[in-house]
Amino acid sequence: MSGVQIPQRLPGSLSKEINVKKLLLAFVIFTTPAMADYDVVISKRHQTMEIYENGELLDVWPVSTARRGYSTPSGTFYPYSYQPMHYSKKYDNAPMPHSIFFSGGYAIHATPHVSALGSPASHGCVRLSPRNASILYSMTKGVPTTITIK
Repeated sequence: MSGVQIPQRLPGSLSKEINVKKLLLAFVIFTTPAMADYDVVISKRHQTMEIYENGELLDVWPVSTARRGYSTPSGTFYPYSYQPMHYSKKYDNAPMPHSIFFSGGYAIHATPHVSALGSPASHGCVRLSPRNASILYSMTKGVPTTITIK
């Protein structure tokens, strides 16, 4: 080629720098814990939530989805906002602890009305017990999560 010489080996200091970068990258890759993927499957028919971690069923919890006259959307969703405490602008500033928003104003969140869990009772959100909402919130925040509602 037009007289340009390409060295077969890199100069010693540059070669060492590249090796150090490779070692650091390998260290980060192999010492960083793997992040789990979560699948949250909500059954409106059975009023349950199944939580899967990397395809393995972890738990099944009772939920409340929309009561008559309201609707909970069906489909596959991805959380877009996590709010430790949200207040509903639509329903009299109702508290929605551990809110995981997945579609428009719809969220999975804690409810004080635990006696209604297992039957339709909400305005469209998916309600969980405070304990389970806290667990789900902490478990899935910042981790790839898919929410499927059937």
